[in-house]
Amino acid sequence: MPTSSAAETGTLQALFDETIAAEQRIEPRDWMPDGYRKTLVRQIAQHAHSEIIGMQPEGDWLTRAPSLRRKAILLAKVQDEAGHGLYLYSAAETLGADRADLTAKLIDGTQKYSSIFNYPTRTYADVGTIGWLVDGAAICNQVPLCRSSFGPYARAMIRVCKEESFHQRQGYELLATMMRGTDEQRAMVQESVDRWWWPALMMFGPPDDESPNTEQSMRWGIKRNTNDELRQRFVDMTVPQAEALGVTLPDPALRWNDRRGAHDFGEPDWSEFKAVLRGDGPCNAERVANRRAAHEDGAWVRAAATAFAAREQAAP
Repeated sequence: MPTSSAAETGTLQALFDETIAAEQRIEPRDWMPDGYRKTLVRQIAQHAHSEIIGMQPEGDWLTRAPSLRRKAILLAKVQDEAGHGLYLYSAAETLGADRADLTAKLIDGTQKYSSIFNYPTRTYADVGTIGWLVDGAAICNQVPLCRSSFGPYARAMIRVCKEESFHQRQGYELLATMMRGTDEQRAMVQESVDRWWWPALMMFGPPDDESPNTEQSMRWGIKRNTNDELRQRFVDMTVPQAEALGVTLPDPALRWNDRRGAHDFGEPDWSEFKAVLRGDGPCNAERVANRRAAHEDGAWVRAAATAFAAREQAAP
């Protein structure tokens, strides 16, 4: 491939900068800086991995959901998450990434996924809490990505966000149903919320002053809000929902601040967050082992599909 001269690169960089400044989209065939491409591959791959790994915590309850209706709802949701992963892997491929390579990096631990999926689903109430809190946090994080500067990513996020919004409503409806049930069911919901609240706040990433990629990603228009801005938005959105449900959020520092027009809230345990990212969370090893086993068990399917495609292509 011929290399561009310094003058040509400068012209292309100027055109890229103008496109970003004009709030227009960068498309796969457009010139882009290497750093922009690498940042996108990292972020989109992490997002795709999170959707695929995220099938596991709730998938554990597919055979144990209490009714056929609840099984059908949960199965549909898990299938949606698989679809989200496929959309996002496809977006990464438009940047020149190889899906098999991304999968290998997930399995060998060189690419990450969201910390939230390294926590266990101990009770059926966790299915509702994940829908309400985890998918609610995902919506806060992902809706601004519909305006991301990279076209394929932004377009994929439109459908993802619509489906995540439905998942959040499903989770809230499940918890509301349980809160109208027995004392035991209400206690189960509260215990679940107590466990998932702080990990949900950590989903947005480290504080802004410890986030190495946020500033540049915002200059490029890949991200539209900082981690702390999104975390604040999530808290403000969730507090009235918790009140309507009748559950207590486990933060003694949580209170409305009239001066800021927003809620004050406590600091998550960032040492726990870092430990989970290092692979020391409650379910890190289990999640990756399950993904590795599924990949290995599906090798024959990939081989068969490849052979069939080659035969079809060779047919007269």
